Amino acid sequence: MPDSLSLSQYVRRRNGVPMGASHSMRNMLSRAFGAKSFPVFWHYWNPIWSYYLSRNVMRPLSTFLPVPLAIFITFLVSGAVHDVAVSLVKWQTVIFFTPWFGLMGLIVITTSKTGITYEKFKWQTRAFINGLIICTSLGLTYMIESVYV
Repeated sequence: MPDSLSLSQYVRRRNGVPMGASHSMRNMLSRAFGAKSFPVFWHYWNPIWSYYLSRNVMRPLSTFLPVPLAIFITFLVSGAVHDVAVSLVKWQTVIFFTPWFGLMGLIVITTSKTGITYEKFKWQTRAFINGLIICTSLGLTYMIESVYV
């Protein structure tokens, strides 16, 4: 992402419509779930959050760390921020999103390195695969949490 790209330009590039447009959410969901791979899913998912994570976490880390490690840490940071937000709402410590997002980060890195893609499938199949990856990683996180909590 170029430094000169504003948030509104970034969102328009990701969603195809201006930030806050009536079809912004629909476009994000359609583009994310219909993505040709799990790493591409994350290019479209929640562009406002992605903009800030990219600018403030991913890019600074990737100046001195290998990109896969910067990606993994960025997912962990995102998960940790989600955990803090939920902890503040519940008034109790929650550590769930950090391991879940870390697992998804590992999936992004692995599928990127191995070149796994499903671009030849129809949108519905790609959406199913992306949803299945998210649900499977969520289920694994619940299983891991039940063993350690």
